[in-house]
Amino acid sequence: MTASNPLRRLPAVARVLEEPLLQDVRQQQGPRLTDAVRQLLAGLRRRLQSGEPVSAEMLEPAWLAQQALLAVQRAQEPAVRPVINATGIVLHTNLGRAPLSESAARAAYEAARHYVNLEIDLEQGVRSHRQELVRPLLCRLSGAEAATVVNNCAAATILVLRTVASGREVVVSRGQLIEIGGSFRIPEILAVSGAVLREVGTTNITRLSDYERAIGPHTAALMRIHTSNYRIRGFTRAVTLEELVSLGRRYKLPVIDDIGSGLAVDLSAWGLAGEPLLAASLRAGADLVVCSGDKLFGGPQAGLIFGKKEWIQRLERDPFFRAVRPDKMTLAALAATLHHYQHPDQAITEVPVLRLLTWPLEQLQQRCQKVAERLRQQALPAHIAVQAQTAYAGGGSLPEVALPTFVICLRPHLGTEEQWAHRLRTGHPPVVVRRAQGGLWLDLRTVLPHQEEALIQRLGEVAAELAASVASASPQSPELSSDQPSS
Repeated sequence: MTASNPLRRLPAVARVLEEPLLQDVRQQQGPRLTDAVRQLLAGLRRRLQSGEPVSAEMLEPAWLAQQALLAVQRAQEPAVRPVINATGIVLHTNLGRAPLSESAARAAYEAARHYVNLEIDLEQGVRSHRQELVRPLLCRLSGAEAATVVNNCAAATILVLRTVASGREVVVSRGQLIEIGGSFRIPEILAVSGAVLREVGTTNITRLSDYERAIGPHTAALMRIHTSNYRIRGFTRAVTLEELVSLGRRYKLPVIDDIGSGLAVDLSAWGLAGEPLLAASLRAGADLVVCSGDKLFGGPQAGLIFGKKEWIQRLERDPFFRAVRPDKMTLAALAATLHHYQHPDQAITEVPVLRLLTWPLEQLQQRCQKVAERLRQQALPAHIAVQAQTAYAGGGSLPEVALPTFVICLRPHLGTEEQWAHRLRTGHPPVVVRRAQGGLWLDLRTVLPHQEEALIQRLGEVAAELAASVASASPQSPELSSDQPSS
């Protein structure tokens, strides 16, 4: 090996392990630290052999020791970690959709760490049904005759279709054959349930006569599916739920209404319209209504089913029902969320999703201005401005409603927007931001108030990390050339 061989620049494993930073943890984490250092060096070796640029800092034992320690610490962290959502998307599917209220989260925590009265009547000392923990609350909220809960809305739809229409036809408008998250499509869900899809109408126009002509000896139900994540505009026509219910009654067919997001309170006063109201579907006469519990409803992941008592009883007798029933933590969190809805006006402030969606615009602007000023006081190496923007509810809810909002726009003077976003995302706690127009947008609508200090701290840490990286790198290092501010 000659002196010009770039691999000679790599320090030995033992040299890295001698760094003072690792001395206090070597006793407990010796093997893990050694493995972490070896993996780091192996990665650098591959980069050097392929001719990729490697900064001087990355070859320093102190830097490698720090990265090894971080790798060991990350390996011991929980797989599911709290994230600061600075995107402004309230129901961010990738970030777990609806955050629970404090009381709902506490209820789930207490249920997880204790034995609970899941299926026992404490008064009578006999076995009970777990659905009775939430059924009265669900019925009181919706006005339904009966209700039940499964583990998500797709499961609710499959269970309903299995029970009502297995081996028989369900009539659905072509304009409602939606695709939901993860590439799951309504025709596929019907196929899994055993029901047979009977499409009627066209993409943009479906008339009541289309449904009526499709009814035959094999018809089991009529179904309306809310187009949660898109809208059709222009030359269109659709059948109302009331019209569909009237037709169903004439032919003695049940009507199923999948309303998607589970909106339980009217948000039109805040300009948030376009989602069907849970109680309105039941008042219109739908025999079964299904929706999500973790979208606009604001609770844990669940599939909520409301309707006639005879149908709910049949659903709960289906063997598939046991496979999709909710656990004790879901039921505890759902019950606590339902308690917020006992007073609909209070639900706006108690259910986090509703509170975030209806946050007064002037308050958002004030929060952004205060945080922006804090960042300027830290001398953050970036241009910092507060500007008006728009955000969306997310999760397939309110797709046409642009939420007026304010964002803190950061345009880095040190490093690139990609480097800032990556360091924020991979730090502690992780911070997820929007990247647009050459900068980072931080929308405080979805940053919970108790997370503001952590967000400010993380931004300061990222600035310090990038400054240290530039200071320790060779001025000619091609890897850090993009970090320099443009002229």
